[in-house]
This record gives sequence, structure tokens and C-alpha cells, in this order.
Amino acid sequence: MQITDVRVRKITKEGKMRAIVSITIDEEFVIHDIKVIEGDKGLFIAMPSKKATDGEYRDIAHPINSSTRDRIQTIILERYQQTALEPEE
Repeated sequence: MQITDVRVRKITKEGKMRAIVSITIDEEFVIHDIKVIEGDKGLFIAMPSKKATDGEYRDIAHPINSSTRDRIQTIILERYQQTALEPEE
């Protein structure tokens, strides 16, 4: 699996969310609405989720093992850091 495209949309509103990201996998599959969030221990990603009837949020797309999650998070956060250094348009 290769992440072939990462698109970062920075968020400038107050709050902990810093960006919304879309990734393309193998130039064939896209996942939208991955969030970059500023937590107490630094930046992390939150996969797209939906509010269930019990009020809990459940991921609607996510990696099924931690090594894949780590790889996706590393790529997204690297791209976010590059984008954060670019001047606002």
C-alpha cells in the first residue's frame, strides 16, 4: 500500500483541530475527512467518524493494525508540517 497523494486543508478557527486531510492510496482509493488535532502530547490524526445512536463517535474508515496507522499518521503529519510553513494565500 502506497499513499500516493495527501491534500491538507488548514483550519484557522479556534479549537484543537488544525487541518482536514484527504489521502489517496495506490492512486485508486481516497479517504476524506481525516482530522489533524493538537492534543496534550502533540499532533495526532483522527480518522473519519460518524455519531452513533448511543452518542458515541465510531470510525467509518480506519487502519486495522497499529503499524499502518503509524505510517499513515507519519505521512500526514509530515505533509501538515510542510503546509504549516507555507504562507497563507
